[in-house]
Amino acid sequence: MSLEKQIQEGIKQAMIAKDKTRLESLRAIKSQILLAKTAEGAKLEEDGSLSDDQILKLIQKLVKQHQESADLYTQNNRPELADAEIAEAKVMEAFLPKQMTAEELAAEIKNIIAEVGATSMKEMGKVMGVASKKLAGKAEGKAIADAVKAALSAL
Repeated sequence: MSLEKQIQEGIKQAMIAKDKTRLESLRAIKSQILLAKTAEGAKLEEDGSLSDDQILKLIQKLVKQHQESADLYTQNNRPELADAEIAEAKVMEAFLPKQMTAEELAAEIKNIIAEVGATSMKEMGKVMGVASKKLAGKAEGKAIADAVKAALSAL
């Protein structure tokens, strides 16, 4: 079942269960999917839907936005709003692949560096290109970049 259909099914289940947080989270994802589909220059599949990879990127973006909002609410002493943002982010994270640990990420980056044959920091762009494609959805872009910098500077 495609990710888009899973989200649609989740919306139905949340309505039946009267789970307001889950319903709002899934509707936010569906809204972003619809916006992406109707955006100019959208790359759609043959059946007019987005690919699961595109949907995963949308969900990652939404999760990051919710986490940033929660941080702002926490800084401004609004814990009830921060809790709501965190709860919605957790619902969305259920659709994302398991994130890599720092150790797993470092090991994978070392493999990619060996595969590419990089020997210095000057080749960071080459390593990042391969790493970003291979690790998409499994780690945040900033975490990948930091791991690549650390590994290349240790050479």
